[in-house]
Amino acid sequence: MSEAPFPAIRSLPSWLLGRAAARGRALVAEALAGEDMRMWHHVVLSAVRDLAPVAQADLGRGIRLDPKDLVGVLNDLQAAGLVVREPDPKDRRKNAVSLTEPGARLLKRCEKAARAANDELLAPLSAAEREQLMEMLLRISATAE
Repeated sequence: MSEAPFPAIRSLPSWLLGRAAARGRALVAEALAGEDMRMWHHVVLSAVRDLAPVAQADLGRGIRLDPKDLVGVLNDLQAAGLVVREPDPKDRRKNAVSLTEPGARLLKRCEKAARAANDELLAPLSAAEREQLMEMLLRISATAE
């Protein structure tokens, strides 16, 4: 189908940002699939690496993932030997999540794949345009926090 119809909608920044985001998600999802990973699994691994050891509840709040969905992702990651859940040393009533060595190695590969996918997404832009776009996106997304 041609891109010509719906000029009023297609001229909205929200429409264009949504289309760019959808393309970016698809590219990253495809790249992660090459490592047998899904998007939320990658997000959780990355957050665990940055925050570990992190209480499971704090992790969910930090990445804004519903607790029951987080449990499913963590179950998958733990079954694959990528994370461990142990009693939180600060509060033994809570679980703390940490990355395993295999999880750290997989995360590095996933980050490389995600960067390559983002490079593909931004290929039409010069380095200066990429930097400017990132600055603008950070400003726009900061207003939503």
